[in-house]
Amino acid sequence: MSANTMFGILVSGRLVQTECQLVSENQVLFNIPEADNINHIVVFMTGQVSFPEGYGGAVYFSWPSSSGQSWMLLGHITNSKPSAIFKITNLKPSDANNSSHPFGDMDAESHLAQIGISLELESQLQQQTPATFANTSRVEPFIEFSQKMCENLFNFASSFSLTQSQMTVNPTEVFVPLSKVSQWFENFKRRLEQNPYFWRS
Repeated sequence: MSANTMFGILVSGRLVQTECQLVSENQVLFNIPEADNINHIVVFMTGQVSFPEGYGGAVYFSWPSSSGQSWMLLGHITNSKPSAIFKITNLKPSDANNSSHPFGDMDAESHLAQIGISLELESQLQQQTPATFANTSRVEPFIEFSQKMCENLFNFASSFSLTQSQMTVNPTEVFVPLSKVSQWFENFKRRLEQNPYFWRS
C-alpha cells in the first residue's frame, strides 16, 4: 500500500490528515494526538490509489491504557465503500481483542490514539465483527454528526456577520440575512428529530 496517498482521516474541528506511517507492505498507521475528547473519526480513501481487486482495508483503533496498548476492530473500507464514520466515544480497552489484530504491541504516548489500516481479502473483512459500540449503522451517531455539522456551518457564517451600517457597497457580493440561516438551522434540527432520513425525499 502507498502510505501518504491512499488514505485520509478526519476528526471534527481539525484539518484532514493524510500523513501516515507505513508499518509494513500491507499496513499503515495514523497517529491522532490529544484524542481524549474525540467522539467520531472518519476514515476514507483519497481516490489517488485503489485497493487491489478483491481486497479492502480493515480499520483498527488503539488507545493506550495502563495495561499496555489495546487494539480493536472498527470496521472496514473498500473500493465500493471508500469511506466510513466510526463512533469511538464508548470504546474501552476491555473491548479489544489483542490476539486478533495485525499491529502488535507498539509504543504509544498517553493521549495519543492510533488508527491502523490493514490490507485484507474482502471475503475475510465480511466475516469480522467490529468492537462493541463501533457499529456505524446506528441512527444516533448520524443525528449527532448532522447537528454538529449544522452548528459548525452556522458558527462559521456568524463569524462574518455585519450590520447594515457596516456593509460597504460591493455589486459582486450577495448577502444572506443571518436570521434566515438561523431559521434554516432550527428547521433542519426539527425535521431531523422527526425523521433522521427526511433528506432522502
